[in-house]
Amino acid sequence: MKPNIAIADKNLTAICKSLNECLADAHILYFKTRKFHWNVSGDNFMELHKLFESHYEQIQEAIDEIAERVSQMGGVAIGTSSEFGSMSGLKESPGKNPAKNLDMVKELLHDHEAVIKSLRTKIDDYEDKYKDKGTTDFLTALLQQHEKMAWTLRRYFK
Repeated sequence: MKPNIAIADKNLTAICKSLNECLADAHILYFKTRKFHWNVSGDNFMELHKLFESHYEQIQEAIDEIAERVSQMGGVAIGTSSEFGSMSGLKESPGKNPAKNLDMVKELLHDHEAVIKSLRTKIDDYEDKYKDKGTTDFLTALLQQHEKMAWTLRRYFK
């Protein structure tokens, strides 16, 4: 049954597509953070190993919340690696790891900042175009989580 929540059907469709893009970004960022967690070595090994673990756990929780939000809005959450790859604005580097730990940090920082920029645009759309205050608030909280993770990564640079 379709949600009857005072949001037009065409807007619900656009909202679900946009949320699935968020879901794709979250999965790609999760995969990269997990990969770096597994492959970090040398200087700051344990510190970064634990930081990356903390971040991927936060992202994993957000993934579930985003997927559930898609369902709440009457859509179907994407769930395959090919869908994640095609719908995400983030890029992967199969078979490659940054040579230095700080390059891992920098790459993850860049990805969080890309997600933050994307979320800012989406938040404006949800508020202005779709009149969806609930998803606006949901994405604002997600934005704040990414801002905090980006801040912790940015602190490794002067």
